[in-house]
Parts: sequence; C-alpha cells; structure tokens
Amino acid sequence: MSGTTTAASLRRRAAGAGANRWVVLVVLCVSLLLVAVDATVLHVAVPAVTEDLKPGAVELLWIVDAYPLVCASLLILFGTLGDRVGRRRVLLLGYTLFGVASAMAAFADDAHLLIVARALLGVGGAMIMPATLSILRQVFPDRRERALAIGVWSAVAAVGAAVGPLLGGFLLEHFWWGSVFLVNIPLMLVSLPVGRLLLPESKGDGDGPWDVVGALTAAAGLFAVVLGVKRLGAGELGAATLVPLAAGTVLLVLFVRRQRRREHPLLDLRMFSRPAFSTSVGCIVLAMLALVGLELIAAQYLQLVLGLSPLETGLRLLPLTVAAMAAGLAGARMLRRFGPRRMVSLGFCLTAGAVVLLTAMGGEDNAPLLLGGFVLLGFGLETTLFGAYESMLSEAPQEQAGGAAAIGETSYQLGAGIGIALLGSVMNAAYAPGLSQVPGVPARASDAAAHSLGEAYEVAARLGGPAGEALRTAARHSFVHGLHVTLLVSAGLLLAGAAMALRLPRLMHCEPDETAPPDPAFEATFPTDVAPENTPVRMPAQRETHGSGVKV
Repeated sequence: MSGTTTAASLRRRAAGAGANRWVVLVVLCVSLLLVAVDATVLHVAVPAVTEDLKPGAVELLWIVDAYPLVCASLLILFGTLGDRVGRRRVLLLGYTLFGVASAMAAFADDAHLLIVARALLGVGGAMIMPATLSILRQVFPDRRERALAIGVWSAVAAVGAAVGPLLGGFLLEHFWWGSVFLVNIPLMLVSLPVGRLLLPESKGDGDGPWDVVGALTAAAGLFAVVLGVKRLGAGELGAATLVPLAAGTVLLVLFVRRQRRREHPLLDLRMFSRPAFSTSVGCIVLAMLALVGLELIAAQYLQLVLGLSPLETGLRLLPLTVAAMAAGLAGARMLRRFGPRRMVSLGFCLTAGAVVLLTAMGGEDNAPLLLGGFVLLGFGLETTLFGAYESMLSEAPQEQAGGAAAIGETSYQLGAGIGIALLGSVMNAAYAPGLSQVPGVPARASDAAAHSLGEAYEVAARLGGPAGEALRTAARHSFVHGLHVTLLVSAGLLLAGAAMALRLPRLMHCEPDETAPPDPAFEATFPTDVAPENTPVRMPAQRETHGSGVKV
C-alpha cells in the first residue's frame, strides 16, 4: 500500500473515533430527517389546531412561523458553539430539547404554550442541523467519500420535506393533531443513546474565548431580518415589516464589523474571500430564492385551479421529491465527472428548462406535462444544491466546519424567505389587474378578490349567479397568467445562477492524502469509480487562481 493511501486510511480511522463512518452517516441522516419532517408536518394540521385551540390570527401566525424563525436565527450561534465546545455535545443537547419540546407541543392545551413549544423545537433544530453537516465534514476527510455522504444527506432532506405533509395527513386521519409532534419522541429516545455511543466528538482549534456578544448580535439580526422578510412575503409593507428589516440589517452590519476587528472571531469571514465558498453560498441563496415561492404557488395551482385535494396535491408533487433523491444519490458521481462548475451550472440550466416547460400549464389538467416538469425540476434543483453545498463545505477549514454549515443553512433559509416575498409580489402584480373590470362585479368585490385566488373564490360564492361565475372564471385565468409570469421571472433568476456558478472550480480537487479508495465492503455495495491504488487522481494541468488569489 502506498504512503498516501496509508495516510488517508489513518485519517479516516482517526476521524471515525472507532465507529464505522457509514453508520455515523445513518445516525446523522435520522437526525436530519426528524428536523426536515417537523418543518412541514404542521402545515396540514393547522385547521385541526385552529378548531381545537381557537387561536387568534396573530397567534396562528406565530404557531406556524415560530419554528422556522427561531431555527434560522440561531444556526450561526449553535454552529459556532459546536466548533468550540464539541459538535456531538451540541447535537445530543439538540436531541434532548427536540424530544422535550415535541412532548410539550403534542399536549399543549392553549395557543401560547404551543407557540413556546414550537420555538423550543426551533432551538433544537438549530442545534441539530449544522452539527450534522460539521460532523459529516469531520468523519469524511476524503472528499470523494464526503461527496457521496453529502448526496445521501441531501436526499434524506428531500425525503423529509415531502414526507412531512403526507405523514401529517395520515396521522390526522387516525389520531388528534398532537400526534404529528408525538411521533418525534420515540425516534429521539433511540437517537440519543445511539448518537452518544457511535458519534465521534470533534471541535475546532478553540483559540480564544467564544464571542457571546457576537453570537447574540447575529441571532437577533437574523431573527429580525427573517421576520421582516416573512412579513414582506405576506404582502405587508408597513412599519411592522420595515422596522425589523432595518434593525436586522444594522445588527448584521455591526456583527460583521465586530468579527473583522476581533483576534479570535466567531466566524472567520475570510472564508468569503475564497471564490468557491462565496459563490457556493450565493448559488444556494439564488436557487432557493427562485424556487421556494414557486413551490407554494404551484401547490395553490394544483388545489385551486385544478381542484385537487391536499392528498392528491402531495402525490402530484411526489415525483419532484423522488427526482431530488435520485440526484442526491448520483451527485458524487456527477461531481467527479463534471466538476463543481459544470455540475452547478448544469443544475441551474436544467431547472430553468423545467420552469419554462411548466409555462405550458393552463386551466386544464395536463398530468404528463406536470410529471415531466416536476421530475426535471427536482433533479435540477438537487443537482445545484448538492454541488453548492459540497463545494462550500470542502472549501471551509475543518476547524470552522460548524460555522460554515451554519452559513449554508442560514443562506438556505434566507433565500427561501426572500423568494416567497419576491415571487409572491410578482405573482400579485400579474394577478390583480385581471380582476379590475369583471362585468357585473362591484368594485369592492373586485378589490377583495384581487388579494388571492382563494379569496376570489369566497367572494364569488357570496355573489352567486352569473356575476359570481364570471368572477371565478376571471380569477382562474388571471392566476394562470400570473403563474406564467412568475415562472419566467424564476427562470431568469436560475439562469443568473448558472452564470454565477462559472466562478466555481472547474475540477473537483482532492488533496494528495485523499486518494485512498473507500472500504472494500462499501465499494462493493456503492461503487464510487475510485482510481486503483497508486494511480494518481486526475488533476487539472494547472491550478486555477481566482481574483482573491486563493487557489482551488
């Protein structure tokens, strides 16, 4: 065995701390699955929660939004804390809190207690999400194996997002609404001892004190920005939206200035001077910005225009998830073959093509078109996100893995929030003019119908007769027109992402001591096309040097 191969083998063995790294991957994926499911499982339970607890409009909004708001704002805090005190320790604390908060949510007897429980779930999720990626970075020092592990990780995330509504719908048919939270507890009771036994502890260099003030400033700034973006996505432009956005922006600017002055910063912002890292983060934001708002609009199209039930809507969107899973599992092979630059650009272009294809949707159901469009959409989006996440995580120093993972997850959340706000605004601007002069419909009714398609149907039902039917037909046509405009805007954003991805490295660069093949047993099950022992990895003839002078 060559010296480099021996060195890589020893590094993997040390990183695994005696545990098989693929078993560690399974444990981490179970953690991620729980968090991803919990992010969407409540959506189908909102009517049941409303009927039982009778929350006010503001309370209902916080029941839904407390989890993503708190989780997004605390990712950097707990990601960097894990780098200092130990990533496994933070992950296990996240397991415990997630289980306790799930029990609180399941048996909450009033809206305020449910809001508190959802916020605590967000704290637990913020502990778990960056820890899974940073531990994965630690136990897979070989970049090719790490790429395969990230592919599995991202496929599980796609499964969780899709399973949430389906699982919630199944549980609500047989049990009370609290069961959507109660299902987390047995899984956490298993994950906690298994994680303690199998997961290796890891941390960064730990130089200097942890910047508590900086962590709290980042958390407060992100909370305010995400809150403002969510309110903007709901079409609210008053002081309750602008003040949080302004305050959050100021706090984040202060956070950046503080980090630049400190000898031992919470986050090493020099990572952003590396083109591969900053471009990857930008690609994550742009991909989510272009597509998350579109996903919500597509769900409304399936239910309100085509008249499908929530379960039928979930089943129609299932091919998107299956295609995303396939892209995640094939991502490592594609990354080695095409390199980060071509892979991410290709993913953006494929997704843009799918979005343009979906502009053929009309007022009538076209199942083959939707199937083809959703398959291309899922495969292209996951290809983009896989290449961006892998490049970002590989570019970050190992001691900053928690912070880098937190930056990636925060970018994901911010991109999703901004996307809902931006594409929602585009949709409303294209939808509302079509309802301004409907024959036989009073101006007040038209103004109310212009808010949303659902509200237009309610107004049409109250009007009744020919006027109601005319309003309903005009609203459907206007919604389809707005959907087409939104799709084209989304396609433009995706093509801009493809251009941005051209700053990524052309080839997947592996260090000389990362040339060892995976374990033979694993290779037999999951072939990775690794070069034989003593065969050099294909490298670029000359390393590329980008504007910052960092070689990648």
